[in-house]
Amino acid sequence: METLSQLGAVIGMSSGTLFALLTGITVFCVGAIITGIYVSAQNPLKRRLSAAVQQEAPLATAQRKPQRDLTGLIDPIARYILPQDGEERTRANENLIHAGFRSEKALPYYYGLKTLLALGLPLIVFVASRWMPEWTITNLGFALLAAAFVGVTLPNFVLEKIKNNRIKKLRNGFPDALDLLVVCVEAGLGLGAAIDRVARDLDVSHTELAGELTLVNVEMRAGVERPVALKNLADRSGLADIRGLVGLLVQTMRFGTSIADALRVYSEEFRDKRMQKAEEQAAKIGTKLIFPLVTCLFPSFFIVAIGPAVLRMINVFGQLG
Repeated sequence: METLSQLGAVIGMSSGTLFALLTGITVFCVGAIITGIYVSAQNPLKRRLSAAVQQEAPLATAQRKPQRDLTGLIDPIARYILPQDGEERTRANENLIHAGFRSEKALPYYYGLKTLLALGLPLIVFVASRWMPEWTITNLGFALLAAAFVGVTLPNFVLEKIKNNRIKKLRNGFPDALDLLVVCVEAGLGLGAAIDRVARDLDVSHTELAGELTLVNVEMRAGVERPVALKNLADRSGLADIRGLVGLLVQTMRFGTSIADALRVYSEEFRDKRMQKAEEQAAKIGTKLIFPLVTCLFPSFFIVAIGPAVLRMINVFGQLG
């Protein structure tokens, strides 16, 4: 309370009026941003794709429930919270897509959440300072800066973790999907039917990859050209292996060569690549073991091996002295 009184005296307001004003601003910001997060917008194309996915694959993760449009709430503040740098905006949008957030309002909501935390956490710290009368203005300033820094960096950290986990799941499911795709194409299925069959077979074991493949099939049925749908898959996944497979399929369709032969060759090369990567990881084990050996095992070994002799020498020199 003493801190509020000091700050109120600086700006010419009483501590009670200042506290009520800050509380009202905090409640308004929290309510507005939380409402925007939980009720996101979705355009007609995404609603049609979601309805098609629900009809074709009820268990696929590509399903999206229709949600109400909040354009009137987001657009007035979007130009103030979104970054002006186009490169930064593109990079943030790619990270959101790789993390699985494909809505057009994901980017405004993401920066809205960062703005809310950057403003809300310092306000919470400021309001909580009334129960810490021992705090000075300097301590309060450092606490406010730390809270603002946490509010800005925390969404980036959480988004990066979500993106890495999703890419890891896609990477783990890609070898199985590639083998199944080779089998289906060699069995006589077309590329669209093969992708649909692989998506249905992987729906339980690798849900994320099955959802991406299902969305590719839905886009092709909705009229999107096959190369464009495959390139959209590569852009959404953010996985280099899937991007390589998509490039191979696009070149195969462009030149009219056999898809089965191309997939068989790519599968063999991918298997060799995985083996080389496993050998590389195994070769690094010896180097990585140096640090735990030096810091943990060697000191214990020296204590056990040389410790008794050192103690005896200390006793001997003590008796001589």
